[in-house]
Amino acid sequence: MDDRRKVAGAAGRISAATFISRILGYARDVIFGSLFGTGLVMDAYLVAFRIPNLFREIFAEGSMSAAFVPVLTETQELQGKNEARLLVRTTFTFILTFVGGLCVAGMFFAPSIVSVIAPGFLDNPEKFRTTVLLTRIMFPFLLFVSLAAMSMGSLNTKGVFFLPALAPAVLNIVTITVVLTLVSRITPPIVAVAIGIASGGFAQFVIQLPSFFRRGYSLLPSFNFAHPGLKKMLLLILPVVLAMSTNQINIFVTNILASYLPEGSITYLYYSMRLIHFPIGIFGVAMATAVLPTLSRQALAGDTSKLRETFSFSLRLLFFITIPAMTGLIALRVPIVSTLFQHGKFGPDGTAGTASALLFYSAGIWSMVGMRVVASTFYSMQDTKTPVRMAMIGVGSNIALSIILMRPMGHNGLALANALASGIQFVLLLYFLRKKIGSVDGGRILSSFVKTTVISALMGLAGWWITRSGPWLAKTGAGEGEKVLLLGASVTLSVLFYLGISHLMGSEELNYLVQMRRSKNDGGQQ
Repeated sequence: MDDRRKVAGAAGRISAATFISRILGYARDVIFGSLFGTGLVMDAYLVAFRIPNLFREIFAEGSMSAAFVPVLTETQELQGKNEARLLVRTTFTFILTFVGGLCVAGMFFAPSIVSVIAPGFLDNPEKFRTTVLLTRIMFPFLLFVSLAAMSMGSLNTKGVFFLPALAPAVLNIVTITVVLTLVSRITPPIVAVAIGIASGGFAQFVIQLPSFFRRGYSLLPSFNFAHPGLKKMLLLILPVVLAMSTNQINIFVTNILASYLPEGSITYLYYSMRLIHFPIGIFGVAMATAVLPTLSRQALAGDTSKLRETFSFSLRLLFFITIPAMTGLIALRVPIVSTLFQHGKFGPDGTAGTASALLFYSAGIWSMVGMRVVASTFYSMQDTKTPVRMAMIGVGSNIALSIILMRPMGHNGLALANALASGIQFVLLLYFLRKKIGSVDGGRILSSFVKTTVISALMGLAGWWITRSGPWLAKTGAGEGEKVLLLGASVTLSVLFYLGISHLMGSEELNYLVQMRRSKNDGGQQ
């Protein structure tokens, strides 16, 4: 199987698994909302979960893959399977020791941590005590997802992608099941959510173990913390942790600035950001995860030509899939927000404010997903410093643009600043990658990008025309069935329109996907 087919197939499997996980995550949020509303206990849960989840985002999933996969690939290719298995055992033991110790410390110092991140809770003793209790119960979640990330990286190097990507869906299923089982049997009921989150994190790790063991890996402890592979991984992971931290800084700064804007601004930004993370997670993260092992092998072999081709193909295919999703969010922003969120106390004003933020946030989706593939290319060459430098420039750009744009544009200015900053970061990453490998096949990428953008714009106009007169800003509860049918029909027809025009214009990416599908079907019939 050629490298392009490996990457495309893996990305497809990861996207499918991620889609399932996101739908289950949405169902989980709906269940939590219906059980606990928006009062004291839900505030306590959100603050408590923010603590281990923040560490997870910085230390576990993204940073683990960026540092672990290239080093494990190198060890396996140059020193053999046995040494690679030893590195996995050593990494497992290190995570168990270091992250486990961090969890114990976090549970012990939970009152101090909550006092720092939610000082306002000190005025409400019940709220403070509940938050501390939930924090202590959920802190082990960090250890479980760190081990799950190690398992995922180990399996990815063996070409196994679907099961690790499906593991977060298992987390959601277990969490929902535990909550529904315990919520009426435990006091306070919100504790059921904390137990569910911790149990789901454990399940996310355990579900991968049968496949993990079948590939010859072991969890026997190895305290060889002087292992050169572990040392190299830790050196590589530090810049990635800094890069992940800059993302949190962006969110933190946006929230601070939005707090000076009219009431509702933070909520509009939150819901619109949730929507753009859907295509970013399903397509951008999937492609970056799928392409990293292949790029790592090519970089290790010193085959710059193949690395360049894999990078170019991955970016073009990603744009072919993501740009129409971006255009669809822009053209159908009001129908999408209205259909998904305009219920109960979320009225037409909320739809209008969220939809306007979605317009400007969506304009940066192409660069947000593109950055992930470019960064993965740097990671494959064990260069984690360049992406973090560009991330810092991105943070500075976002802060400066936010301050400039928030006065004339309100919360929309903060969304636009985020989109523009991601564009700046993407262009700089691409520039330095070109300097590093000599060429990035820019002509083909630009030609494909322009063609895809033109077709997507036509598709967006068609979708807007279909939905232009729907009951989107009617009072809450009005025309719910009509909204679902009209939006569903618009999305379906828009996708068919996009594929049809792409075929007529001879899209290389579409032709490749069709040929790949036919080849798979032919193989299955033999």
